[in-house]
Amino acid sequence: MFEEAQLYSPVTTGEDGTVEVHLGEDHPGFHDERYRARRNEIAAAAVAWTPGEPLPRIAYNDEENAVWRTVSRELHTKHERYACSEFLRAKAALGLPEDRVPQLDEVTAGLAPLTGFAYHPAPGLVALREFYGSLGDGVFHSTQYVRHPSEPLYTPEPDVIHEVIGHGNLLASPRFAAIKREAGRAAQRVATDEALQAIADVFWFTMEFGVVREDGELRAYGAGILSSYGEIEEFRHMRIRPLDLAEMVTIEYDITKYQPVLYAAASMGELEDVVGGFFASADDDTPARLAAAAAAR
Repeated sequence: MFEEAQLYSPVTTGEDGTVEVHLGEDHPGFHDERYRARRNEIAAAAVAWTPGEPLPRIAYNDEENAVWRTVSRELHTKHERYACSEFLRAKAALGLPEDRVPQLDEVTAGLAPLTGFAYHPAPGLVALREFYGSLGDGVFHSTQYVRHPSEPLYTPEPDVIHEVIGHGNLLASPRFAAIKREAGRAAQRVATDEALQAIADVFWFTMEFGVVREDGELRAYGAGILSSYGEIEEFRHMRIRPLDLAEMVTIEYDITKYQPVLYAAASMGELEDVVGGFFASADDDTPARLAAAAAAR
């Protein structure tokens, strides 16, 4: 179990309308006033946005584009080596630029003919029910800021690189997009927080940190792995277990470290059947059923 709020720096709006992103003291940009001001500026654009309006465009500066180029360059060859074929086909179809940060409206335009998903801007944390529920409507809430330039290959929270290079390429795959839509519909369907958390936990171990066996090799499809320069090099050395939904919703894990336990699908077909089937059938009794299954072992 994890608390999603740990992943984001809180964003507040003052009585005078001032938007502030509250970075933790261990954040790489905590002592960088220019970076903090930039984060506030980008968050304010998302706060001011209203659905139906054109998506806010961020004038990314040379430093931000340089970070994007660095990460894209480093991940390019690692994707070829470690990513599953479904991800690679989707990445090629979407054709994100590698020399600059794309705008969210560009990502949306690229996804439209492929899977129909659209990106909406988020200043930071989106409530669990809203984030997952929106997937059922084909909407992905995305931050727009870029990680601190002092550590281009690391981010303590999901930035636009994670949201677009990781999730955007996944959403360009009709097969992965269908699973995410089912997760969203499940979130819309359940009423209890316990059931919603179970959906989020399975999503974490699959769409964020999932791996799949392909042609005798273990390959990654999870957005958290495929947008992380470090983790993509380490995932094959973790403890690899078969898909186990009951364990996914009960195991304790730390989101601030590399995931020591990963769950591998034997194939894309098994992933669709087991994980897609779980999301398609999840209801408010799901946590109790999984707990009973775990206890019966």
